[in-house]
Amino acid sequence: MEEPCLGHTGAEAVLNLQSNSTIFIAYHPHFGSHDDIMLLELDEKLLPDVLHQSFKVAPGSMELTEVAPKLDKLKMLLFENPYRAEEDTEMEDLEAINKGLYKWDDLVDMVQASDDELRSGLQALSAVEIDGYWRVVDEKYMDMLLRMLLHSSVLNDWSLDALNEDEVVNVLQSDGFPCKLAEHCLHVYGNKVDSGCVWKLNERTVCVHFAREILRGEKRKMESFMEEWMRKIPEGMQASFDMLEGEVLTERHGVNTWVHAFSVSSLPSAPAERFSILLKSGRNGSGRT
Repeated sequence: MEEPCLGHTGAEAVLNLQSNSTIFIAYHPHFGSHDDIMLLELDEKLLPDVLHQSFKVAPGSMELTEVAPKLDKLKMLLFENPYRAEEDTEMEDLEAINKGLYKWDDLVDMVQASDDELRSGLQALSAVEIDGYWRVVDEKYMDMLLRMLLHSSVLNDWSLDALNEDEVVNVLQSDGFPCKLAEHCLHVYGNKVDSGCVWKLNERTVCVHFAREILRGEKRKMESFMEEWMRKIPEGMQASFDMLEGEVLTERHGVNTWVHAFSVSSLPSAPAERFSILLKSGRNGSGRT
């Protein structure tokens, strides 16, 4: 019997074993009892297939069909527990705080979507990663943030077209807002002017925000809505009803036109459910959808 070449250990020693050779195999204590080991004698006819890893090709074809991402599931998960103002001050057990929250790996496992589709979905929901968990921020909290930013811009004589990120974040932090949420406010309502840290508030995004706040949970006469909307728009911004395309519906009753919130982006992605809601809303009014 030939001895195996010296220097080979582990699987390499077995793979390089010559014919008519012997090899000493030590039993490792991490394995179970010796009774669990079974030695099998291999038929010589099968030996070439095992040693040379032969493969067979099965005739046929496979058709791959792209499946739409299930981002409604992402929205449902994140809106289970939106970030609220109380979390800035509450001192609770971490396990209780983190209940119903999801990290990136959790979302990858639970939502049918590619990584790029998942990132796009998070961006569309204005989600932000806080302490390792992806969160959507409560609308009332975002309203407080934006109003404080606008108030600070007046006090500090900031241009809404040239907001310095460091200054904005520092001031909002001094008002009690976490750094991460202060930065998030700029990302939601603004656009970076350059590669530096200068931001410009997005006129349409800000105007749509205040329109939503006015119409939250109620209808308004067109004249009353427009009057209040114009009052709330920051100085220097120009609001137009055309900005609200996809955000409101209008209804005519007699001589009066009423307006109420109806966001197309909040519709379900399933065609049947989407069509049902659109059909129902179409019977009640005509709008900028």
